Amino acid sequence: MASHALLSSGFIYETAPYAQAHASTVVQIADGAIGAAWFGGTHEKHPDVCIWFARLDGGVWATPMQVADGVQPDGARYPTWNPVLFQPSGGPLILFYKIGPNPFSWWGMVVASQDGGRNWSKPRRLPNGVLGPIKNKPVMLADGSWISPSSTEAGEGMGAHAGAGWRLHFEISRDQGRNWIVTAPVESPLNIDAIQPSVLLHRDGAIQAVARTRQGALASTWSRDAGRTWSPLGAINLPNPNSGTDAVTLQDGRHLLIYNHSAHAPETPGKGPRWPLNLALSDDGVTWRNVLTLESEPVPAGYAYPAIIQAADGRIHATWTHDRRRISHAVIDPSKLE
Repeated sequence: MASHALLSSGFIYETAPYAQAHASTVVQIADGAIGAAWFGGTHEKHPDVCIWFARLDGGVWATPMQVADGVQPDGARYPTWNPVLFQPSGGPLILFYKIGPNPFSWWGMVVASQDGGRNWSKPRRLPNGVLGPIKNKPVMLADGSWISPSSTEAGEGMGAHAGAGWRLHFEISRDQGRNWIVTAPVESPLNIDAIQPSVLLHRDGAIQAVARTRQGALASTWSRDAGRTWSPLGAINLPNPNSGTDAVTLQDGRHLLIYNHSAHAPETPGKGPRWPLNLALSDDGVTWRNVLTLESEPVPAGYAYPAIIQAADGRIHATWTHDRRRISHAVIDPSKLE
């Protein structure tokens, strides 16, 4: 495989004031710097879990700073979850995240930064029924609309999606996030349980979403009306051990996906090892080929919840959880991926 495509790889930080970290997100900020965020605390679901952020300037990561927590006005405290950074054209840097005791009853939050992540606005709760991007970044269409990939994991407390279980849906804003339209859940006639989609943009105007599943393979759905309606879920030719993925459409029109190239074992249905961590490439979103292994050495908690973007200079930036302890960052040259 194209190991020469990997330009650099390392940790965003070496030590931290918390035991565990997870669910990173990466973005190129309007000023050109790379930003990353993740949640960190005693362990996932612990009330002390907060959102952390760092900037990469001049090849050096700044010391991470805490930018959000789950403290409520009445003094109650809940864990934070799954930050998602988004840099819309001509707007501030946006950070979406969740607060709540668990993914069944969490709610969406958002903060914004006018200075590239150095300072952040007061947290604002998203409207009822709007969760925000669940794990992966929104995309901006040519008309300025935002499509936010979202999902639910259980029905309780989810309003219109009550009782739905693991279902994908999308949230669309045509006014820079002030108002949102929530699509109907994506149909799944094959009984594929899917969450955490990422969005790809095809040259013919089609939009595709690729998602994590419980069924041992990644799933895909398509829209041909700017995200308003979506095709029934179907599987694609890549394994999935019930672990998060992310994907990006490259400047040359190809599609790149970061994922764990493994599937669940018969003795552990619906769950498998979160290693190795790989990149897969596709010309059409249908047929995918494994092109690069980023991590292969087994570690207890694996390499999980990756995020991926392409910067303006063409280079790929990817982040992921390393053994639930630190966040890794890699830079990749996509011209050397075949």
